[in-house]
Amino acid sequence: MRVQVKRAFTLVEILIVVIILGVLAAIVVPQFNVATQDAQTSAVETQLQTIRGQLELFRAQNNGVNPAMTNWDDMVNGNFLVDAPTNPRNNSSTIVAGTAYTDGGATDGWIWDSATGRIYASMYDETNRVWVDP
Repeated sequence: MRVQVKRAFTLVEILIVVIILGVLAAIVVPQFNVATQDAQTSAVETQLQTIRGQLELFRAQNNGVNPAMTNWDDMVNGNFLVDAPTNPRNNSSTIVAGTAYTDGGATDGWIWDSATGRIYASMYDETNRVWVDP
């Protein structure tokens, strides 16, 4: 009579597989964070380019006068923008007065410099292309 040997994974083999999967996960997970930040950076740069272009168009049609920019009403109701843009970092479309990207808080979407007619994304350093924490 022949004895059948049942073959199964040993505990050591299973532990090796779990360790390998853990190492792979440790390598892959940080890459998702980088990809998310890259996507937010691309989105905010595209939005800033569009908003600034539409601001120039507004000025051209209004004899060089800037919109009020206390909210997005002038731009949306004037058909310069379809809807109020949202900052991809915090999903906020609020506008606050300031002169630089650091003048806004973590919940502000955009910074409007009425003296220069320039708009910034809150907490986004365009020069270095990085997000800064408040």
